[in-house]
Amino acid sequence: MSKKVTIRSLPSGVPGLDNLLGGGLPEFSFNLIAGTPGSGKTTLAHQIMFSLAKPDYRALFFTVLGEPALKMLRYQQQFQFFDQDKVNTSIRFVNLSAELLEGDFDRVLTRIAAEVQAYAPSLVFVDSFRSVVHSANRGGQSVSDLQRFVQQLGLQMTSWQATTFLIGEYLTPEQESSPIFTVADGILWLAQNVHRNSMVRKMQVVKMRGQAQAPGLHTFRISDAGIQVFPRAIVQPGAATGSETSTGDARVPIGVPGLDEMLGGGLPAGYSLLLVGPSGSGKTILATEFLAEGARRGEPGVIAAFEKSPSQLLNTKLSELVSAGKVGVINTRSLDLSIDETLHDLIEMIKRMRAKRVVIDSLSGFELALAPEFSEDFRGSLYRMVAELTGMGMTILMTSELEDRYTDLRFSPFGSAFLADAIIVQRYVEIAGQFKRAMSVVKVRGSQHSKDIRLFDITDAGIILGETMSGYAGILSGRPTLGPN
Repeated sequence: MSKKVTIRSLPSGVPGLDNLLGGGLPEFSFNLIAGTPGSGKTTLAHQIMFSLAKPDYRALFFTVLGEPALKMLRYQQQFQFFDQDKVNTSIRFVNLSAELLEGDFDRVLTRIAAEVQAYAPSLVFVDSFRSVVHSANRGGQSVSDLQRFVQQLGLQMTSWQATTFLIGEYLTPEQESSPIFTVADGILWLAQNVHRNSMVRKMQVVKMRGQAQAPGLHTFRISDAGIQVFPRAIVQPGAATGSETSTGDARVPIGVPGLDEMLGGGLPAGYSLLLVGPSGSGKTILATEFLAEGARRGEPGVIAAFEKSPSQLLNTKLSELVSAGKVGVINTRSLDLSIDETLHDLIEMIKRMRAKRVVIDSLSGFELALAPEFSEDFRGSLYRMVAELTGMGMTILMTSELEDRYTDLRFSPFGSAFLADAIIVQRYVEIAGQFKRAMSVVKVRGSQHSKDIRLFDITDAGIILGETMSGYAGILSGRPTLGPN
């Protein structure tokens, strides 16, 4: 019986991309990097090439652009991945524009084959393949001539002992019927979508033979460092979420005296808690107490701030925790956020700090900070995010701001209460001509909890729980009340 062939995976050198590919780029595979103009195709190809190329693993890059390769390199060398020392040593650039201008496909094939044979590269790139199609149209070649050229080029590239890439401009995968899509072992699709005033870049692994790639569209960004991909969180079938991830009878103290008793002994570890209340009701202060209690118990925390800048968020207690390295703060006030990018930053900080507690302050600000394209599927994306974090064993406190209508009990403006394993509601009540704050525990999955509504004050020492509302009649039913019965 013949042994199964093992295909070596090459690390792409692009953060997050190997997760999409199913482990890396299959060695000796023939790949197509396609997408709309300006979506980052050449940058992606260069980042892969500069990461993999070395003296004993050389790369050959064919340019078929109308501009000299030197002009292209002038811009590419602005990225941090660009290594000038590799040019003409581990990487060689060859311009095919002269052959294409004559429209002689056979001459193009001959030139490519001769260069590959002479240089013996381990990596071969052709950028941009779409230019070949335009050249054929200008030269009057028939569709059959073009198809024959594409098939011959594909067969040549698959026969070389090299990992090969074609880069080209296309509209959408569904609109393309080019033979190259059939011949290719892997297809990476890049796009940039403008929605209102926001621009979001997406990547899709349309095809990758021999390995299970991550399905769907994934966000990526282009920065000075190059391309970084943020794989979309996917809840696996049968994966435990929410209360299913709770670690037995373990409880996480909130840090507010009396509140743990209302929760039935504290918040079960691995739960997600939704803290709801109007502006100024004390949500951020309670979240700070939650993180401070974790720090006292040797459980570092992370807070993602969406409504306030770090300087606005850091009250004295939280600032001390951050300075001591017990709480990490993620500033998420940049424009055009995606939930996957935020989740990536959270997970990176959680792993670095070995955190056990996470605060998201607030869901209302989170939705506003997202690019419109992501906010349209906010509930679904948020569900995947919470499932990923609770699956890691994190205990999560999420705040959500609501307009206080006094007699209207709601837990979220966008119907995300289903995400929470526990819900605490803060609200204002009118007693004897004054506004007072009140707090109640609405639910704790799988656990008994107090049904009391208790008054509370915010002092220099934090949140102080007071008496229950049992002595006041009609306040929550909307009837005017001047004082206790």
